[in-house]
Amino acid sequence: MNLPNKLTVMRVIMIPFFVISLLAFQGEVRLLRNLAAAIFIVASLTDMLDGKIARKYNLVTNFGKFMDPLADKLLVCSALICLIELGQLPAWMVIIIVSREFIISGFRLIAAEQGIVIAASYWGKFKTTFQMIAVILMIVNLPVLHILTVACTWIALVLTVVSLVDYIAKNHKVLTEGAI
Repeated sequence: MNLPNKLTVMRVIMIPFFVISLLAFQGEVRLLRNLAAAIFIVASLTDMLDGKIARKYNLVTNFGKFMDPLADKLLVCSALICLIELGQLPAWMVIIIVSREFIISGFRLIAAEQGIVIAASYWGKFKTTFQMIAVILMIVNLPVLHILTVACTWIALVLTVVSLVDYIAKNHKVLTEGAI
C-alpha cells in the first residue's frame, strides 16, 4: 500500500476518535472539543496531502480513486451529524449537503461505467474548503467567532448547491448517453 492510500486509511481510522472526542459529555468538555478539532484538522489535511502526493509521484490507484472521496465524505458527514446531535446545526442543512454527495457519487458511478472520469471542479473544492472551515469553527464553538461561523456555514451551504448545479450542467450528457 502506497503512502497516499495509507493517509486515506488513516483518515478513516481517525473518524471514530474524532466522533468520540466531540460527543463525549455532550460536547461540554473544552479539552475534548479541542482534541476533536485537532483530529478533524489533521484528517482534513491528509485529504489534501494524499491527493497531492498521488498526483506528483504518479501513485494514483483504483483503491485511492474509490476510498479517497469516500473517506472525505465519511469525515465530513460524521462531523455534520455530530453537530446536529450537539444542537449546533439544523438537520435540513445537513440533508442538503449529504444529498449533494449522494447525487455526485451516483453521477460518478454512471460515468465510470461509461469509462468517463469526472474530475472535481473548483466549485467542489471551494465547497469542501468552506465545509471544513465551518465544521472546525463549530467544533471550536467560540462566541467571539459566532458571526464568522454562521457566515462560513451559509457560504458552505450555498457552494454545496452551486457546485451541484455546476456539476450537473457540465456532466448532464453522462445521464442522457447512459440512458440510450
